[in-house]
Amino acid sequence: VQLQASGGGLVQAGGSLRLSCAASGRISAINVMGWYRQAPGKLRELVATITSAGSTNYASSVKGRFTISRDNGMVYLQMNGLKPEDTAVYYCRAWTGSYNYWGQGTLVTVSS
Repeated sequence: VQLQASGGGLVQAGGSLRLSCAASGRISAINVMGWYRQAPGKLRELVATITSAGSTNYASSVKGRFTISRDNGMVYLQMNGLKPEDTAVYYCRAWTGSYNYWGQGTLVTVSS
């Protein structure tokens, strides 16, 4: 499975961005897809996940502002009400039964 993320950029506080991640390869084997982020000097952290059945899970810091969705081999992260502390490199991730895969990151910068 290969993952290609896109959609990052520079946005002002309070603005919105939509991240996309396209999976290729054994898409049918993917169970869970998700987004992580890593801010400068910090550990990579979970942002949100979504199962093949559509069940979602969010970090408390983004609940109510971010929405994860998926459509076949795509996973999206709609980010509203962005804050400067959301500035990070965002990575998509996918899990199959035995393995997990990372995409390259896409940088989101939120200016105050």
